[in-house]
Amino acid sequence: MGNSTAGVFAPVKDAENRPITAGGFVDSGPIVFQDISKQAGLTVWKHKVGTPEKKYILETIGSGVALLDYDNDGWLDIYLVNGSTYEALDGKEPAPHAALFHNNHDGTFTNVAEKAGVTNERWGVGAVVGDYDNDGWPDIYVTNYGKNRLYHNNHNGTFTDVGEKAGVTFGGWSAGATFGDYDGDGKLDLFVPGYVHFDRSNLPDPGSKAVNYSGCQFRGVSVMCGPRGLQGEKDHLYRNNGDGTFNETTEKAGVGDPNGYYGLASVFVDVNNDGKVDLAVADDSTPNYLYINKGDGAFEDDSYASGYALNQDGRETASMGIAVGDYQNNGLVDLVNTTFSDDYKVVYRNDGDANFTDVSYKLGIAQTTIPFLGWGDGFLDYDNDGWKDLFFIDGHVYPLVDKNDWGTTFAQRPLLFRNLKGQKFENVPPVKGTGLADVIPGRGGAFGDLFNDGKIDVVINVMDGSPVLLRNVNDDHHHWVELKLIGGPKGPRDAVGASVYLTANGMKQRQDVLSGGSYASSNDQRVHFGIGDAAAVDGVEIHWPGNVVEQVKLPGVDRIFTVEQGKGVTGETCAKCATVATSAATPKTAAPRR
Repeated sequence: MGNSTAGVFAPVKDAENRPITAGGFVDSGPIVFQDISKQAGLTVWKHKVGTPEKKYILETIGSGVALLDYDNDGWLDIYLVNGSTYEALDGKEPAPHAALFHNNHDGTFTNVAEKAGVTNERWGVGAVVGDYDNDGWPDIYVTNYGKNRLYHNNHNGTFTDVGEKAGVTFGGWSAGATFGDYDGDGKLDLFVPGYVHFDRSNLPDPGSKAVNYSGCQFRGVSVMCGPRGLQGEKDHLYRNNGDGTFNETTEKAGVGDPNGYYGLASVFVDVNNDGKVDLAVADDSTPNYLYINKGDGAFEDDSYASGYALNQDGRETASMGIAVGDYQNNGLVDLVNTTFSDDYKVVYRNDGDANFTDVSYKLGIAQTTIPFLGWGDGFLDYDNDGWKDLFFIDGHVYPLVDKNDWGTTFAQRPLLFRNLKGQKFENVPPVKGTGLADVIPGRGGAFGDLFNDGKIDVVINVMDGSPVLLRNVNDDHHHWVELKLIGGPKGPRDAVGASVYLTANGMKQRQDVLSGGSYASSNDQRVHFGIGDAAAVDGVEIHWPGNVVEQVKLPGVDRIFTVEQGKGVTGETCAKCATVATSAATPKTAAPRR
């Protein structure tokens, strides 16, 4: 009743009669990820939200993670959002703090959130990265239950919350925001989806005036209420004025969410290749939004016409996260939404002209994902073969699923699907003792090259637990390149909204510089390309914001190149320089994380 699903499915068990969401492990196979959370120093911090019983929906959606190089030293740092408790909101106990883990360049991280001023003693949900004032330093927007924060980077390892001054605090309950220059003036604007209107003086108990249902159930068992039956929060679009303030233009721009859908994730990205960023919004148990940028400061609601509002059954899904990537290498970005358990995760193939087709079953994604409740997700080329693979982060919202024989669990393992040249995806089995065998209540997840070694790693924010860092240790010897883009004077300094086309190894790939996506998270904004056995890149074409197209020649491979608009390659970091201390090395076997 509370969540949109496809119905009731028979339990899926493994050979040892465990629910597949917490089982299905194999003794041997390709080892792709190792959990190095403890060695890296991340387990000193813990996420906390609500009560163990999860009586209300506010306690269930967890928090996100952002990857950013906050001190501009060339290495990704990790920002982890924390939740809160009712007692903390009432001042009866200390509020949980967010973490900012500085990358020590040796495989370890140190939490500097207190010193940096980004602890966010509020009920935190999401984080998104963007250089909103074009000063060359990444800023962080944090979404909360309650007022949001805009942390301005002070260039000295500290941040200042300027949310009130900037006019972007919102004040309701919001989740996965996104930065993007929708009006083409060279400054990043901000979209913030609203989730549920949660009033502590009018709690959503079954049969109360806050709930449209007399009883809230999942598979006939009483559970917390929502989101269906609850009032939704409206979405908000803030236009950057260029003076440190923003002006709300939600209605004028045509993204006003008149139905009050339950927004959880959003991303600005050019889906129709016209050089203007469009806007995708993943909504929980209500139709998704896809807004096409008209180029005049407004959007056209193309949600239903595009095919993105619903799945192939003509049904809304409980969408949690959005992955963006060109899995076919045809120059068109596709969208993948995570969903509730008892429903498949949806791959929306981009057919051109902002038309999307649900190809989940055709690609081999749907059936495997049905028992899992997905949150963060992302495209990543984990083996650097030039084809984008898919990663899902999972975890249930009802603790009582562990007491019922439904084939699903509260803590769940992640899923990795290998891209078979754009035609199919195959599930990569979870080898015992490796990162894919972690059984956790996952929520937000971010993807990026944390060790500057050309391999994409995953950071997961675990609800009521310590974060997980999955290091990519896949045994391939493929080549790669990464590009850190710096925009020119007429576009966003961090190049958010740029599209990069790279030709190598007989194929042409596309990557976009994005802010937001996954679930309430923000990924590495350097674009990454695996190029297989190719020893050189044939060509790079960058479509900068503002429809400026530039050809760039890369002088080598297995490097991170800095490319500045109009100036070409202005710097590089070589893989052999990115040494990691042996203390961060991981064993090949370890007990599954539970």
